[in-house]
Amino acid sequence: MATIFLGLGSNLGNRESYLRQAIATLQEKVGTLLKCSDFWETAPDGFTSDHLFLNAVITMQTTVPPLSLLDVTEGIEREMGRTKKSKQGMYHDREIDIDILSYGNLIFHSRRLILPHPLLHTRTFVLQPLNQIEPTWKHPIFELTPKELFAKCESAPTHAEQLHSFPQQNHSQH
Repeated sequence: MATIFLGLGSNLGNRESYLRQAIATLQEKVGTLLKCSDFWETAPDGFTSDHLFLNAVITMQTTVPPLSLLDVTEGIEREMGRTKKSKQGMYHDREIDIDILSYGNLIFHSRRLILPHPLLHTRTFVLQPLNQIEPTWKHPIFELTPKELFAKCESAPTHAEQLHSFPQQNHSQH
């Protein structure tokens, strides 16, 4: 059994509904939800868009191996309407994005997956909610907590607002 951290984001349509649907589907297909951060509204990072993101970080327990987990998360993204994957730094608006941030303390590199997520330590929209739910967690490579990694980020987000706790609504709104 591994403890994993997943980052979720949405900047199209009913963002909150997409996050809640993704969390429910992950619970069905991946394992046990341990914690979910508040939902954070943030400006897009790495591209320009008029649509703000709603982001969250969850921690789960799973027996699904890393590459199979990637298949599951990509399948959920497709089922929820995502048609374009970000490639080589080219980002797009999306209904849902699910990133595998870490898988236990595993350091893993393959053609399809790098763990921990190679940009985790630079993404304030991930570090803030991660710090909220697991402030003592340490990055397997840098051996720093989310708060320490956040302090090293070159620029603070242009817009970050902590909105509300999960779960706030009934899950039947899929």
